Amino acid sequence: MDLSDLFYDPFKGLEITRRDRPHWKQAGTIHFVTWRMGDSLSQVQLRELETGRRLWRLKYGSTDIRTLDFATQRAYYKLFDARVHHWLDAGAGSCALRQAGPRQEVVNALHHFDGTRYQLGTFAVAGNHVHVLVVPFAGHDLSEITHSWKSFTAKSINKLLGKTSAFWKTESFDHLVRHERALTKFENYIGEHVQQGAYVERIGWE
Repeated sequence: MDLSDLFYDPFKGLEITRRDRPHWKQAGTIHFVTWRMGDSLSQVQLRELETGRRLWRLKYGSTDIRTLDFATQRAYYKLFDARVHHWLDAGAGSCALRQAGPRQEVVNALHHFDGTRYQLGTFAVAGNHVHVLVVPFAGHDLSEITHSWKSFTAKSINKLLGKTSAFWKTESFDHLVRHERALTKFENYIGEHVQQGAYVERIGWE
């Protein structure tokens, strides 16, 4: 396999869906996906994010972030996504995924359809969130794959913990991987979670 075939191709079809944030999807391309537990951010942090996003929309409207210059795109990332990742890495909330049982439920779910619906790359299961590199196969939508992971593990983990509340935050973060430098950056970032006590599997792209 030529690794370059797995990077975002601007000349191929691209699907964009939106909930609270846009999701850019392209089959056969590596995506970096993050989702978190429902109690992983405080109300103060959530209000700070909402205020920032409201001010951003007032300034830029509904402009597609990809049409803005590189410096503005980078500023957007630092203002929102990077800040959330920093907060998550600080270990807020109950951090139920530090427990062996809930953590293993996530690991098992990620591996379950590897090779049939998607190709699984390096991933980390941290105390309150999950990072995954994944390539969806044709005919299998990234949002459906992520929903399947979250739906199955929410039920199984709540059963283990004796709870019934929503386990995961509904919205996920995802980024198309555009080139090898970006892939290396994501893989290294995921790998660094070992230092925080996370479970990490490093998986190549043979």
